[in-house]
Amino acid sequence: MSEQPPGTVTRAGRRRGVRRALALAWLIAAAALPAGPSRVDAPGSTTLRALQMNLCNSGRAGCYTGRSVTEAVEVIRAGTPGLVTLNEVCQDDMAVLERAFADVHGGGSVVSAFTVAGDRPSGDATRCRNGRPYGIGLLIRLPGPHRVHTVHSGMHPTQDVADPEQRAWLCVHVTDLVHACTTHLAATSGTVALAQCGHLLGTVVPTIRRSAGYAPTMVSGDLNLRHGGSPDVRSCLPPGYRRIDDGAVQQLMATDDVTIGARRSVNMHGATDHPGLLVTLTVGPSRPDRPATAQQRRPQALRPDTVGSAAGRRNSGHVASTRQYAPDVGGA
Repeated sequence: MSEQPPGTVTRAGRRRGVRRALALAWLIAAAALPAGPSRVDAPGSTTLRALQMNLCNSGRAGCYTGRSVTEAVEVIRAGTPGLVTLNEVCQDDMAVLERAFADVHGGGSVVSAFTVAGDRPSGDATRCRNGRPYGIGLLIRLPGPHRVHTVHSGMHPTQDVADPEQRAWLCVHVTDLVHACTTHLAATSGTVALAQCGHLLGTVVPTIRRSAGYAPTMVSGDLNLRHGGSPDVRSCLPPGYRRIDDGAVQQLMATDDVTIGARRSVNMHGATDHPGLLVTLTVGPSRPDRPATAQQRRPQALRPDTVGSAAGRRNSGHVASTRQYAPDVGGA
């Protein structure tokens, strides 16, 4: 092989130089990408982080510390989730958590939804120590083109008569994008909790999707049911769903067009009696022709809640409060 004079650049050397320059340019471009909570992967799919927290913030339970909302704000800032499901929160907590959630996104539409848990002795809403309604909540960021959504809520028809708290469910359906729900099931009876789980997944979700259209579905919350428990949480998992948990009673269930990725237990530093559950999800495109499973073919009808108030939702039957939202004309 002949020796090249000093300073001579060979054709192979030029090719290596071009490859290095291209690699450097790619790394610079990749470093400039935002490390946000969601990103677009394959055409029609999106990766996002889902965060489940039980904040025990009623002020009436032994797990109350008064610090859980502040801790939850820090967890949202650190984890930058695109979906947050919340149990045992007060209605006024939602405004604080929504601000933190909106701040980490810095753009796009944010949906905040809340529904009350019923109070059996009073026949009204369960109240926090500060007098505000107590219940469950959900926060979700909507990509720009996907801003039309409906909010649905109601009470489970099966309740433990020994428990003064009547358990509720809450769903946000984003047309052609995602259907997200949360619930906090009975802590006093596994049999009742299992029936409530079956009602949400086997009746509520199919009924909403039948009227609003199919979308990849996620249900997350403190179900008070465990893998390997008696009863076992897997007993209420419908065909076509997959599941992950925090090692205890907080569960995330999703249809099989949602890929469940990394899971992390989040230390809440003693602010509540549950860790946070942070899960990475890849949501596939909506499949409007998706066939119903046997469990989904004949859901019971949900009667609309014409009152739309906490009192109107305390009925233990199939009561649902439904609200529809669309973008303002000319809105950003």
